[in-house]
Amino acid sequence: MATQALRPCGDFKSSYATDQTIFPTVWSRNFCILGVLLVAAAPFLVDRYVLTLLIQIGYLGIAALGLNILVGFTGQISIGHAVFFGFGGFASCFLNNKAGIPPILSIPLAGLMTTAVGLVFGIPAARLKGLYLAIATLAAQFILLDFFGRAEWFTGGSNGTVADPVSLFGFKFDHDESFLYVVLFYVVVLYVGAANLMRTRDGRALVAVRDYYLAAEMMGVNLTKYRTLSFGISSFYAGIGGALYAHYLGFMSIEGLDISFSIQFLAMVIIGGLGSIMGTLMGTAFMVLLPQAVNFCARALDGSAIDHALGLHEGLPFLREMTIGAAIILFLIFEPDGLAHRWKQIKAYWKLYPFSY
Repeated sequence: MATQALRPCGDFKSSYATDQTIFPTVWSRNFCILGVLLVAAAPFLVDRYVLTLLIQIGYLGIAALGLNILVGFTGQISIGHAVFFGFGGFASCFLNNKAGIPPILSIPLAGLMTTAVGLVFGIPAARLKGLYLAIATLAAQFILLDFFGRAEWFTGGSNGTVADPVSLFGFKFDHDESFLYVVLFYVVVLYVGAANLMRTRDGRALVAVRDYYLAAEMMGVNLTKYRTLSFGISSFYAGIGGALYAHYLGFMSIEGLDISFSIQFLAMVIIGGLGSIMGTLMGTAFMVLLPQAVNFCARALDGSAIDHALGLHEGLPFLREMTIGAAIILFLIFEPDGLAHRWKQIKAYWKLYPFSY
């Protein structure tokens, strides 16, 4: 007796519209909607610790998606993404505290301000490639860090600045249970927006610049325009993520915006999968949960011979950094296409099971 499969045998697509849909099947769309609904129901199902991790995955995933658009889809490189993340947080606090703009409006405006800053650095960087581009983005890291430390009118200097909680119609999203919905809203909107961007002419131009820039230029693609555009889009996503981070903590400072934070963003993109929107969220979740796994292992080995030999608790901060570096190296060696590629292989296996061919 014939049964309905999750995906019919063979792909018969007769138009570009059907070939470029966001979800390849109805089932994939339904599972995605189910996942969003489960996250929305998380305040009623899990404790506050898990909610904190979900919120962290949300705002870091937004910023990491911007970096993936720049690195994975356009083929550029940036090792200064953390300062654009921080600029978005400071910009939202500045608009809220100095201009009196409510956080519900200052968050998207902070994204636009960060876009302007990203374009300033993107215009000269768009004419560079390879090692020179990496050095240019590294310069942006140090220039903006120095600006954060000196511009007390904007950032509060070394003391930092406060951020009011997000509120809408008198209701304050000042707890994890409520702020989760703010982050979830931005995650859904920006991830769907990125998926739609890659289906447009501009999105295909970005990918063409990545694949073979000489062929793209001969086809009429303006390399400077699209490289600069990718910096602007990347900065916008980083600014939104930083603004959400600031209003979630209620405080923003320059602490933690160093180059190691930028490397963590690169790790999220590499581990998740370059050029994969879904992989970005997977890589972010991996990087957020990795320190938790390290802490769990350290507690499990507390008092053991391994703990006394390696001094796990004393060197726990260094152990976290070491595991991040080890994860990047291992993924580059054994899974260079990231978790998204492995997930596709798993789906393909069960699609063909039990026939391997």
